[in-house]
Amino acid sequence: MSAYQDNEKYGEERVEYTEKSSRRASVAEEVLDLSGIEATAASKAAWLISLTISQAGLLFGYDTGYISSVLVTLGSALGHELSHSEEELVTSLTSGGALVGAVYAGLSADKYGRKMPIWVACVLFLVGTILQTAAFSVAQFAVGRFIVGLGVGSASMIAPLFIGEIAPARYRGRMIAFNNLSVTFGQFIASCLGAGFQHAGPQGWRATVGIGAIPAITLAGLLFFVPESPRQLVAHGKVEQADRSLQKIYTTSTEQQRANKIKSIQVSLEETKSVMSETSLWQTAGKIFTNAATARAVGTACIVMAVSQLGGFNTLMYYAATLFAIAGFSNATAVAITVSATNFVFSFVNLVLVDRFGRRIILCVTILGMAICMAVAAISFHFIPISQADLSISGVAPTWAAPLLLVAIVCYVAFFSSGVATIAWIGTELIPLEVRAIGTMFNTVTCWSTNIIIASTFLSIMKGASPTGAFSLYGSICFLGWLFVIFCYPEVKGMPLESIREVFQNGFGVRYSKQWQRENKHVPKVVTQTFGH
Repeated sequence: MSAYQDNEKYGEERVEYTEKSSRRASVAEEVLDLSGIEATAASKAAWLISLTISQAGLLFGYDTGYISSVLVTLGSALGHELSHSEEELVTSLTSGGALVGAVYAGLSADKYGRKMPIWVACVLFLVGTILQTAAFSVAQFAVGRFIVGLGVGSASMIAPLFIGEIAPARYRGRMIAFNNLSVTFGQFIASCLGAGFQHAGPQGWRATVGIGAIPAITLAGLLFFVPESPRQLVAHGKVEQADRSLQKIYTTSTEQQRANKIKSIQVSLEETKSVMSETSLWQTAGKIFTNAATARAVGTACIVMAVSQLGGFNTLMYYAATLFAIAGFSNATAVAITVSATNFVFSFVNLVLVDRFGRRIILCVTILGMAICMAVAAISFHFIPISQADLSISGVAPTWAAPLLLVAIVCYVAFFSSGVATIAWIGTELIPLEVRAIGTMFNTVTCWSTNIIIASTFLSIMKGASPTGAFSLYGSICFLGWLFVIFCYPEVKGMPLESIREVFQNGFGVRYSKQWQRENKHVPKVVTQTFGH
């Protein structure tokens, strides 16, 4: 090809690129102009809807939280004392089930809506809980754990997606944070009940497990009063139902504002030529891998999710009592409550700050804090004499080592809970509407696949590489995650979901998002309305 032809081809590509960029900018401006409804007050109903959906997080938290105490109180209730490999098996099976459940929810969410997968999750929670409570063998208990995991995966995938789509932009971070708050509350309650029923005899753990059926039944009933996602309804051509749903969320909005919001969703859908109800699953999934901007958006969400799991938190949640017993604490189950309590309390920090200061700055501070705390924990373990053969104390540790380890772990959990724990799920806001369900499925699959790695390898790594080596590994992962956030994570607080798609059009959009935040300071603020008003 001649130089002239090369230049001519390059010129045509530049013209095409410029036209596409101008078209995208025009669409983004139109979407923003049509989102005037965001300046109206969110009703109490919007908050109550978010709280109701967040109860799926309570199920998630409770059923992943009780295993720590159950592992140290099971004894021979399942026929024999569990080995380390059997403990890893029954712990990781829930994560394995969650991986499958997340895939199911992702495949069905666009076809059947956001509510149906949550109902299915409630049924799975109930069945799995009954199987575990009545188990007298490792096999039955393991099957119950897997079935509960199916429900956990479905609920954890749909709840933040659902809330993100019904939440006003101004409150989106806080409303999704309700879900994580529910997760941490469920884990805290599970830890407390586990410690309490430890003194109820050798079968007390069955009560701890069985109580998990109550929130599943409650959520299934409350879900009848929750409207479907307006964006999902518009995608399926149910405009009148979408209008009624928006009216429940924005009670002070006008008919014209709701019509404009529906139009903004339609514009976003039309821009991508991908109405969900008319696009096959493979076509939708393919957009994630064939469109660079979409791949960057989904990839960013998934990487932050991977850091939240591979950074080591769930080793503390699943094995807290076991870990503190290894460190030499006499009442390890009671001490383990500090982990879930800290996790719950600091979830409120994120709830208060995430929409005020934004996602990026919170991640920058907290992930670095996690890395430092893991380094301190690794140093503490170095001075605690532990036999790697059976992970037991083999000598006398310095009096400062165990308390320093506890402080490091508590601070780590505080950083985790106030930052990446919630923002990893808020990351669904980065994913374009036309692939949001599938993209959120990938995000949730990332969560549970990395969770499986942590749950099924922690004790083995502790024995093979020593506790110091294990916690050094988790600290290194946190540090790499911090570098990724610094260079690649954009700030999208306050952006309408239909506008976020522009962030990743040219790179990871860190500069673009900063510019958008500066240029849209004039956009009217949403009137604050709380439960007390």
